[in-house]
Amino acid sequence: MAIMKKLPGRLHPLKGVRKGEWAIGLEHPQRLILVPVADPLPLSEDDWLDLEKISAIRILEIVDYHD
Repeated sequence: MAIMKKLPGRLHPLKGVRKGEWAIGLEHPQRLILVPVADPLPLSEDDWLDLEKISAIRILEIVDYHD
């Protein structure tokens, strides 16, 4: 998943009811929504998701969640 940080669209974690999901901006206002696939999720020493150790994702949807 770390390689996705280099893509255009700014990979970023979501908050609130979408906590655990991540988004990448597509053509405004659409977002690609995904979740990392791992059990358990690998965490870094500072308790943040270790993106280097995520090798699979599940794409949930393409949506404008700002509505």
